[in-house]
Amino acid sequence: MGRIAKEVSGQILCFIGFVGICVCCGIPMWRVTTYIGANIVTGQIVWDGLWMNCVMQSTGQMQCKIQDSIMRLTQDLQAARALIVIAIVISFIGMLLTFVGGQCSSCLKKESSMAKVLILGGILCIVAGVIGLIPVCWSSAYTISDFQSVLTIETQKRELGASIYIGWAASGSLLFGGIILCTSCPPSEDVYPNYPGMYPYQGPMYGPPGSYMPAKTYAPSAVYTGAYVPNKPYPPPTYSPVPGQYI
Repeated sequence: MGRIAKEVSGQILCFIGFVGICVCCGIPMWRVTTYIGANIVTGQIVWDGLWMNCVMQSTGQMQCKIQDSIMRLTQDLQAARALIVIAIVISFIGMLLTFVGGQCSSCLKKESSMAKVLILGGILCIVAGVIGLIPVCWSSAYTISDFQSVLTIETQKRELGASIYIGWAASGSLLFGGIILCTSCPPSEDVYPNYPGMYPYQGPMYGPPGSYMPAKTYAPSAVYTGAYVPNKPYPPPTYSPVPGQYI
């Protein structure tokens, strides 16, 4: 898989996860309570959410009430409010960084800087996925334990709502998208960078077209006259009468 394909797939997964976290936070379907009396007319469905509660009658009428006080919520929903909002903010920042550092954008010029920004956005998406997964799992565990408790009245037993499943899917999308984006490694830098004190090579200088200027020459430190006079005189050799020998 090419680098651009990995980036696009990771960005799409992160965007889907961000939208899913927002939907999970907005819709009031964290818990669903179904009550059907002896007559179907008395049947109603109660939806519990982070911000409001809704009651749907069997006749099709729906009434919703905003949660005025956070202290009326259970502990898992109180923590879910804060954690889901934090996950939305972190995933939004991470998603923006993935678009800034992507190959398709022109915000950054260096490939190494683009890759580092992209990896940072992927890490933020992973963190947002983990933060969003905590309240969803906590609320589901609380709902299941309350449903299986013998102290809970049959007409008040709650079941898992659609927000729980949407939260699981959104957190998984953020996790997988962030992992894919983090695998985009930055390109290797030069082995021999330009350190201070190292002088670049300067080739021969050329003047106008058609003329050649040789490199600069330096004058010698001493002038050579052409005659060499030794410091110590040496006597000439004397030859003996025998040919090939000298004294």
